[in-house]
Amino acid sequence: MHSGTSDKPLGGKAALVTGGSRGIGAAVALRLAADGADVALTYAANAGRARDVAARIEELGGRAWTVRAPLDDADSIRAAADGAAAAFGRLDILVNNAGTGTQGELGSVPAEEVDRVLAANVRGAYLVAQAAAARMADGGRIVNIGSCVSAHVPFPGMVLYAVSKAAVTGLTKGLARELAPRGITVNQVSPGPVDTELNPADGESGAAQAALTMLGRYGTPEEIADSVAHLVGDGARYVTGALLAVDGGFAA
Repeated sequence: MHSGTSDKPLGGKAALVTGGSRGIGAAVALRLAADGADVALTYAANAGRARDVAARIEELGGRAWTVRAPLDDADSIRAAADGAAAAFGRLDILVNNAGTGTQGELGSVPAEEVDRVLAANVRGAYLVAQAAAARMADGGRIVNIGSCVSAHVPFPGMVLYAVSKAAVTGLTKGLARELAPRGITVNQVSPGPVDTELNPADGESGAAQAALTMLGRYGTPEEIADSVAHLVGDGARYVTGALLAVDGGFAA
């Protein structure tokens, strides 16, 4: 059973975090659990890693629920939102984190890759929000994970990714307007370079990316999770439709 302790800022709340088995998504799931929430998390392929995160959530005193829900599968996305709400008896928070990255200069990107990236980062994010909002309690919170690259594109080869993440900004603004009558706030966190296995700080372009930030370093998944935790908490109750750059000054 969830402890439901009132001394935790998210005690009694239930959250759905997409792409919660690794990287930023895992850090967000664990931070929300530490703040008292029960957490459902989706994964695309690695059930074992999702179970590992779920075990850590339970160690923090929360309930956890995991489900495979690839972003290109509309039925599984809807089932994830239904299942999360059923598992916890409510749904208060969505962190729309799952997505994919890609690089390639304009002339080299085939149509199939365009379709794959837009299906995940745009269509998938839309469908997750659609499904979760239908089940979310009034006064809920949605945080979309965008990217600093949609505001500032520093390298060639980032067109498709920038387009897909710019669409997330439109999703954030539109949802904030549409869901405001229900007291649901919708905001976006736009990370800069973050040290994950998909973009390690010691990778081939790590030094160049770090140099583009004002702080001269990569961020950590936990630093992104800190900002998400603020936006889903009571302290951000008057914040909606906002874009929060958590990028070390990358896009300033």
